[in-house]
Amino acid sequence: MIHTDRLVLRAPVDADRDAIAAINADPKVGAWLGGTRDRGESDAFVDRVLAHIADHGFGFWAVERKADGRVIGLTGIWHVPEPNPLAGQVEIGWRFAPDAWGQGYATEAARAALDYGFDLSIDEIVAFTARTNLASQAVMRRLGMVHDPARDFEHPGLAEGDPLKPHVVFVGRPRTWP
Repeated sequence: MIHTDRLVLRAPVDADRDAIAAINADPKVGAWLGGTRDRGESDAFVDRVLAHIADHGFGFWAVERKADGRVIGLTGIWHVPEPNPLAGQVEIGWRFAPDAWGQGYATEAARAALDYGFDLSIDEIVAFTARTNLASQAVMRRLGMVHDPARDFEHPGLAEGDPLKPHVVFVGRPRTWP
């Protein structure tokens, strides 16, 4: 479990599945993830997250707000799966309920996840998002991550012509973030 001033990052539990499914089904969230996820897809995602945590000791964690105990999102680090061109590298990512956007939660949680990863001696953590997702890129910059245009790619899970297909890659290293 990781604690920040306002948040707890922890492995998801079965009681979190409803909150995570609601986040994954929200059209505002889905707009940046290539579409919404139904309950079955959301539960399968949680199962993959739990398997990764069991195998590696880290993964995407449920983000619980201390003030009210509500799960408001997910953030963490995990190995990028195939067929992504960055497969095998450690990625940081996040997704939050829209009513939690714009309050600094993503940056606060991601900073804690980066600390955790670098404490494990992971020497580089990548983040990627659609070229048009300026809000996530702003979080990456606030974390001190640096855009690496040489690693930008067309996301293989998205159709040709999808405006989300072009992705940018940011890199964080222990010496490059505040």
